[in-house]
Amino acid sequence: MDKFRAVLDLHLKHHSTLGYGLVTLLTAGGERVFSTAVFQCPCSATWNLPYGLVFLLVPALALFLLGYVLNARTWRLLTGCCARGARSGGCGAARRAVLVFAQLSATAAVAPLTWVSVALLGGAFYECAASGSGPLARRLCRGRDPSCEARLPLAPCSPAQAADVQDLLKELKAQSQVLGWILIAVVIIFLLIFTSVSRCLSPVSFLQLKFWKIYLEQEQQILKSQATEHATELAKENIKCFFECTHPKQYNTPSVKDWQQISSLYTFNPKDQYYSMLHKYVNRKEKSQSIRSNEGDVVIPILGFVDTPGMNTAAEL
Repeated sequence: MDKFRAVLDLHLKHHSTLGYGLVTLLTAGGERVFSTAVFQCPCSATWNLPYGLVFLLVPALALFLLGYVLNARTWRLLTGCCARGARSGGCGAARRAVLVFAQLSATAAVAPLTWVSVALLGGAFYECAASGSGPLARRLCRGRDPSCEARLPLAPCSPAQAADVQDLLKELKAQSQVLGWILIAVVIIFLLIFTSVSRCLSPVSFLQLKFWKIYLEQEQQILKSQATEHATELAKENIKCFFECTHPKQYNTPSVKDWQQISSLYTFNPKDQYYSMLHKYVNRKEKSQSIRSNEGDVVIPILGFVDTPGMNTAAEL
């Protein structure tokens, strides 16, 4: 039991890192399966380039879009946005939405970048695509046998080709692997810079961030428990009244506007310290006051976890 609790605590503390690690491993494994079991280069001057690029880029695009779909923050941003568009907060709200969209894009890019990096390190997709590229073939075959350009598209399917063609394949694989390592290095450097800058610009301290995450976990657990209890009591009362042909008792349930306000994206205001939109809502000065967009509200990148407590995904929505 103690070991199970230790594993659970590890998951709660590092769920974000574990989630990204799992996505990376699954993507890398999927690429290996595709390159060995599905990918078959046509070895045609016409089809090599589009075929190789499709296997290199289309799965990456699909993973990128899937990253949006599986992120609860996407649906928190989009749900009801058309209905409230006319009542939005103008340019300020648009800028906040653009910033949140950029953060969502950065998160969704983890899996596709992993796919492209692993595919480039493997080299099969790039070899096939590059061998069908006319300009690249002319550059590689410069100073070689005149038939080099015609034989190059056949090279990925013929291991027993002439030595000079095999040398070209080795060069293509080397190019692919170098591009793969460059992409990995660029991504790591970007992540390091982004994390460092966002931490540096954090309006709260390291320990307060820890407390903030603990609060959100507890708030979500209690909210789910209370919502389940309230919904159960309301359902029981409605069903009872249906069968007994009586009028239901009065239940105090939040209005549509109340739900909309606590479902909006979190914005930080240095004047008031609130840990969530629910916290901000219950502390509003007037019942009719909107909490969506107030003067001084800003979107802080490092506080993006407020909108996705517990790594909620669209599957839970």
